[in-house]
Amino acid sequence: MPASLDSRDRRPVGPPRTASPGSRRRRWPLRDYPSVFWLAAAAGVALVHRFVPESLWLMIHLVLLGALTHAILVWSRYFADALLKVPTTEADRARQSARILTLLLGSSLVLVGVPAGLPPAVGLGAGLVAVAVLWHGITLWRMLAGGLPGRFRITVHYYVAASAALGVGALLGGLLGSTPGGVPDPAHGRLLLAHASANLLGWVGLTILGTLVTFWPTLLHARIDPRAETLARQALPALLVGVSGLVGGALAGTRVVALVGILAYVVGVCWWGRALLVPLRARPPRSFAAASVAASLPWGMVALGWLGWILATMRPGDAGWADVVAHLTPVAGVAAAGVGVQILCGALAHLVPTVLGGGPAVVRATGRVFDRQAAARLVLVNTGLLFLVLPVPSWVSVTTSLLGLVGLVWFLPLVVAAVRVNRRGREAVAAGEPVDGGAVDTEVPRLWSAGQVVAALSAVGVAVVVGVGVDPAAAGFAATGGTAQTDAQPVAPTGRTVRVAVSAEDMRFTPASVTVAAGDRLVVDLVNDDPAQVHDLVLGEATSGRLAPGERAEVDAGVVSGPTSGWCSIAGHRQMGMVFDVLVTGAPGGGETAAGGAGAHAGHEGGDMTGMGTAPSAAVRTVPDARLTTHVDPVLAPLPPRRGASMVRRITMRATEVPLEVAPGVWQTRWTFDGGHVGPTLHGRVGDVFEITLVNDGTMGHSIDFHAGALAPDRPMRTIPPGQSLVYRFTAGRAGAWMYHCSTHPMSHHIAAGMAGAVIIEPDGLPRVDRSYVLVQSEAYVIAGGDGRAAARPEDAQPVDAAKIAARRHDFVMFNGIANQYDEFPLQAKVGERVRIWSVDTGPNVPSSLHVVGGQFDTVYAEGGYHLKSGKDPFGTTGGGSQALALQPAQGGFVELSFPEAGRYPVVSHVMSDAESGAHGVVEVTD
Repeated sequence: MPASLDSRDRRPVGPPRTASPGSRRRRWPLRDYPSVFWLAAAAGVALVHRFVPESLWLMIHLVLLGALTHAILVWSRYFADALLKVPTTEADRARQSARILTLLLGSSLVLVGVPAGLPPAVGLGAGLVAVAVLWHGITLWRMLAGGLPGRFRITVHYYVAASAALGVGALLGGLLGSTPGGVPDPAHGRLLLAHASANLLGWVGLTILGTLVTFWPTLLHARIDPRAETLARQALPALLVGVSGLVGGALAGTRVVALVGILAYVVGVCWWGRALLVPLRARPPRSFAAASVAASLPWGMVALGWLGWILATMRPGDAGWADVVAHLTPVAGVAAAGVGVQILCGALAHLVPTVLGGGPAVVRATGRVFDRQAAARLVLVNTGLLFLVLPVPSWVSVTTSLLGLVGLVWFLPLVVAAVRVNRRGREAVAAGEPVDGGAVDTEVPRLWSAGQVVAALSAVGVAVVVGVGVDPAAAGFAATGGTAQTDAQPVAPTGRTVRVAVSAEDMRFTPASVTVAAGDRLVVDLVNDDPAQVHDLVLGEATSGRLAPGERAEVDAGVVSGPTSGWCSIAGHRQMGMVFDVLVTGAPGGGETAAGGAGAHAGHEGGDMTGMGTAPSAAVRTVPDARLTTHVDPVLAPLPPRRGASMVRRITMRATEVPLEVAPGVWQTRWTFDGGHVGPTLHGRVGDVFEITLVNDGTMGHSIDFHAGALAPDRPMRTIPPGQSLVYRFTAGRAGAWMYHCSTHPMSHHIAAGMAGAVIIEPDGLPRVDRSYVLVQSEAYVIAGGDGRAAARPEDAQPVDAAKIAARRHDFVMFNGIANQYDEFPLQAKVGERVRIWSVDTGPNVPSSLHVVGGQFDTVYAEGGYHLKSGKDPFGTTGGGSQALALQPAQGGFVELSFPEAGRYPVVSHVMSDAESGAHGVVEVTD
């Protein structure tokens, strides 16, 4: 950010000494603390993001709306004072304080209102943000009119334009967050792009560009390029056309205009950027402040290119604008962490010592605090960001991004240390003593310490190893050579190598077979051409490891002595037909066959490393008298009173693969939403809008399908590979107990593994009851060991048995993902209380007949309508009752009853063999 300039040698001479609202060298809490507070809050949310609603949105906005917007409001006024040399008074300081307070209140309302689902708070907060920033822009415009002629007034023009852009962006954001029921697609996508463009490219981008013209040489202690002011003036029209084109094109739904806008903005940036090269060539970064700002600039270009790619490749028409919602989040993340945090930390590292003051020696000592471990911090931050955007395995992304977070958070304790050093330095000056660390450098300062760089890269290497170790298959680390395992006799090698290119896509290998001579060496060049699914190829002892979309691997099967087959080992994929046959000529015994003959594709039977190909077996043996270590709370909390016609319910779900207990003493590797035994129950009313962000933290492709919404499945229900996310937005148009589930093939496998849950949309006028429960019925298909026993420990957990799923031979039927859990942890009620039990059968195969032993239902609601309501049927007949709620897979409803006396009332599926297999619990009724 600019300092005042000596026009005789075009060399920065430091910040102004005028007494202005932003320039006084004394502590001003409203100016000094909020940005650091918002950064600390963002770091805190990052650490506990899994437990925070709207965590990704919140982290991005804590940085951009909280920390960066506050810093821009404060420091752009600080530098406008320096450049325009406008006299200021205590009244100016009071007005600046009022603007800061207005911004803080508005930002707080938005940052609380969105995660809490409070549209009025969001609308009010966005309005206050717009008022504060537009007031700021008008003040700067008046200062331009009354200021003395001088160089680099163009910087203040950038600030005024940036303020106008945020005024527009804040109002658009308020519209997005406060509209009852949410803005429907595709208007939602268009508004979101316009909001992001105005804020990121307008408010943040124009401020950074206008500031760096003079602040960049100041950081480098280098001469300003003589062309800098001219280049900045020439670039501004292109930048304004760019922002206007993006915002206008998005609002009008005209992609061509938006593309022209991003192109104009890039041209403006490139033209302006020439002013940075002369100072950079003269003096490369030698402080953390300069290096951090320098590191942010490439990330800015990455974000611009990414945004341009989204616009260039989006689908035509309304569908493309609807897709923007999911695609903009990672771009905003790069802008927040890569650009926003780094440039803010760099700027504060320079400004904090200057503003605290105390004399040259004290300022030098204070500034050197921020250079501590600078090289290590910069490497951690930028390497972590790089791994976050690259298509690496999910766990590698997690471990390396945590290191990047460490690098960012490291700045916060340095701020505290700098304040302490400044205080001690002032005390030393007052006592006439030398300032520790305040001596003038006699040598060129060194920023890049080889030891720090090596240490940081070593830490990143360890993080990568840990991430790979958590899921080595996802990283493709497995044996890659050997000899194809067959039942044929050994043969002499021919010395020939047969190399074949194979594509994995749509649950098929293409080609699906290869013919070689006995003794030939076989090498398969495998590419995963599937747009979303993870695949691999297991061929004898050789394997490709798991390949993300677009990845390649070489599978060296070694010398082939006889016919064999390979397959994709991702659970369920082999059963869907992902088999690769090796046909052999000249093998001992003659013939040209594939292992398994014609039957190899029929059922793909025969063992593999997951046991998926085994024939259906009897129910597994379990540990006698085992006790559950956990249970799922079945209580459905009542909805709060309705506020308006509808509301937007934003939920983030994470697809994960974890070992869980499916029955007492029986563990299985489950595929889950949010790591639970059953997907979280979503609860709302007719007209509510659900905005679900699905994040794939697993090792294979996953997706999500909500029966509670009616919309084309092409995009929101698509399979996403590990590390990616999508936004699924639907309006609950009809009441019911709806199923949702992963719709990735093989669908039966993903559902049976646990990727299903319930959406409860209450019918209008539904009366309150004393207690409300949700029971989601499903089945478990368990792989048994050689002794017929199931895994009794989480570390021994096996995936679901695909062969049993296909044969419909389940081992357990469960309520809420654990067999018999409500025998140990009963549902509770009191005599005379009215109890409502919602039920959804997620299958994938078994129907349900919900019955409470000893109870009778006077209300039965199934598949969107009442069969019986308070003892009255649809024809008006009264006095009837019901004994069971019959549901097929993917059906749902609820029943109501009261209990006449205390006791233990079993709740079961009256498909009695299923009740005996775990679909059993107890309602414990007390007086």
